[in-house]
Amino acid sequence: MSLADQLSFCIASLREHRLRTGLSILGIAIGVCAVILLTSIGEGARTFVVQEFQQFGTNVLQISPGKTETVGIPGVMGGTTHKLTIEDAMALRRVHGVDGVVPAVVGQARVTADGHGRSVYIFGVTSEAPDLWRVGVIQGSFLPAGDPTRSSPVAVLGPGLKRELFGHRNAIGSWVRISGWRLRVIGVMEPKGRILGFDMDDCAYVPVATAMGMFNVDELNEIDVTFAHESMTVSVVEGIRDVLRERHAGNEDFTILTQAAMLSVFDDVLRIVTSGVVAIAAISLLVGAVGILTVMWISVGERTHEVGLMRALGATVTHVRRLFLLEAVALASVGGTIGLLLGLGLAQLLGLLVPGLPVSTPLPFIALALLASSVTGLLSGVAPARRAALLDPIEALRGE
Repeated sequence: MSLADQLSFCIASLREHRLRTGLSILGIAIGVCAVILLTSIGEGARTFVVQEFQQFGTNVLQISPGKTETVGIPGVMGGTTHKLTIEDAMALRRVHGVDGVVPAVVGQARVTADGHGRSVYIFGVTSEAPDLWRVGVIQGSFLPAGDPTRSSPVAVLGPGLKRELFGHRNAIGSWVRISGWRLRVIGVMEPKGRILGFDMDDCAYVPVATAMGMFNVDELNEIDVTFAHESMTVSVVEGIRDVLRERHAGNEDFTILTQAAMLSVFDDVLRIVTSGVVAIAAISLLVGAVGILTVMWISVGERTHEVGLMRALGATVTHVRRLFLLEAVALASVGGTIGLLLGLGLAQLLGLLVPGLPVSTPLPFIALALLASSVTGLLSGVAPARRAALLDPIEALRGE
């Protein structure tokens, strides 16, 4: 019995029991579809977060108040929050390799002008913020350089906020009120979209000292630092640590997070989440495998006479075993292909219906899904194929 004959016999057998074949295929298809769809969402989210961080480059670090012993958000996941000041930020400029320093205060307040108002995030920063955060000004200018400890009644609006307050009119030179403070608009930022949950188009920028007075605080939320090159990360971190320890009476009551470290942490976390999601979805594939095993086992019992006839006509034990294995692999492979196409289609449809939801299916996962479905069929068919091959030819011929 040639391989072509066995394949022809296998296809004919599957066609003869169409309902059973369809249900077996459906079980595998659902499992593979779930794996592909959930993997696409998880991998898309991971890629999205990594790209968000990479917008700032890898030669950026963030200093937050409070010392954390584990990776996390300072002041939340353990540690005691201590003050970081504008003077601390200014002192970091003497660290070798440091290119820019931006002390930052972030809060939320209502911005009003000409009878229109909107509650948005207010970023208290310095003139170096556009270079460090890689944002640009589309109209007017950004905050002027000068002594960061002195407040100034000026503001720069995000394009969304400008449109909400002034429509298509020129906003430069107009006055706005932010949390009771009257500020003159000197610039409008270029569209940037959302970055790490912040809508950079729907916000306002004010001098850091102005923001501290506006929110009645005497400390910074963070200090952002850029340095010459990624290769200088270790030396810059040590230099910053030494300067701040000196200013804080020898206490390391702050946390330094490099961009590379943050990227690595988020990448690892999202990979773990993606792997967990795939493992959960793989349960569906396991259910499909059990279904194929059950169907094939029943099929052997129903086709006892058929097996005896094949043996009488010269088919060997190997031929019989291969025949049932081919049927199991065919069921799983067809189901896997259908599930793959369905999963890819649903992932793309989800991406179109929810533009903010990133979906990305890595090519290795596609190949792995097809391979997994075939291996699943092969393993599911081992026991039924062995049972069929071990049937006594004479006793099998008597069975009906």
